[in-house]
Amino acid sequence: MTDSFRAIVLEEAEKGCTLHYKDLTDADLPTTGDGDVTVRVTHSTLNYKDGMVMGGIGRLVRQYPHVPGVDFSGVVEASDHPDYKAGDEVILTGWRVGEWHWGGYAGKARVKGDWLVPCPKEIGLERAMAVGTAGFTAMLAVIALEKHGAAPDKGELLVTGGAGGVGSVAVSILAKLGYDVAASTGRPEQAEYLKALGAKTIIDRAELSEEPKRPLNKERFQSAIDNVGGGTMANVLTQIAYRGSVAAVGLAGGNVLNTTVLPFLLRGVNILGIDSVLCPKEERMAAWSRLATDLPFEALDSTVTKATLDDLPDLGKAILKGQVRGRTVVEIG
Repeated sequence: MTDSFRAIVLEEAEKGCTLHYKDLTDADLPTTGDGDVTVRVTHSTLNYKDGMVMGGIGRLVRQYPHVPGVDFSGVVEASDHPDYKAGDEVILTGWRVGEWHWGGYAGKARVKGDWLVPCPKEIGLERAMAVGTAGFTAMLAVIALEKHGAAPDKGELLVTGGAGGVGSVAVSILAKLGYDVAASTGRPEQAEYLKALGAKTIIDRAELSEEPKRPLNKERFQSAIDNVGGGTMANVLTQIAYRGSVAAVGLAGGNVLNTTVLPFLLRGVNILGIDSVLCPKEERMAAWSRLATDLPFEALDSTVTKATLDDLPDLGKAILKGQVRGRTVVEIG
């Protein structure tokens, strides 16, 4: 008898898609492409993009039926890839998995070995999904800011969307590294949560959300990690100090940026685009190595809500409404 495993499966509908729970077998896993590693999935997580995929928003899925889940961690069950063997613990984030390719909301996944990274023993499979794409992206943003001169002794560093997944991890990392972190949020009830993660200053989202009336304002922040985009990012750019940078990681507030060239020409400000989806493997390995040492796991654990496959449809709707705080770990296996 062939072992079966449970999965969330999306089917195409006239408007968007429909969601079902199904029992699948290895024979159901995609055989097209170059998938050469089968992973027994133990954990996944919830990202904003997962909410979009489950809601049929944005035409992110190319082919149905489809298993969502942008991230997963688990144990290699079978491998034709030289870097992995049965029993290895691995992580996958990005590479259009959960969008173009079947993802982690199932008991098993078959993917290219080149998309995987070994799970650091200091982190483990469950905490790896507490990190997930959100934490991985936060670490990439911190590394990019460091390469462009950010340092703990240069003043406040802003994190917009501080109570979200990327924001929560970014605040935790930066605080551990010794930065004076200012975190913005539109949810006043999250102030104590952000302070517990290490934020020294809490800024109301409304203070930054409107597009600026002046092309340059007082230099307030040495640099920033921006999860919001839109008017917030335009406003933040006018307040970045000389030769500071903004690491752009999200667009929860919109994907249109109305600004002027003056912050770039008169202050030498940089916009650093952070892409975690197609990030090269060498950079992935370096970021996970930094996460193992620079992320305070006690703080990370305090941000985690645990869930199961059954919880995901409701959680997917909630994250799109900004009603999910911190990180969600989904127990699969």
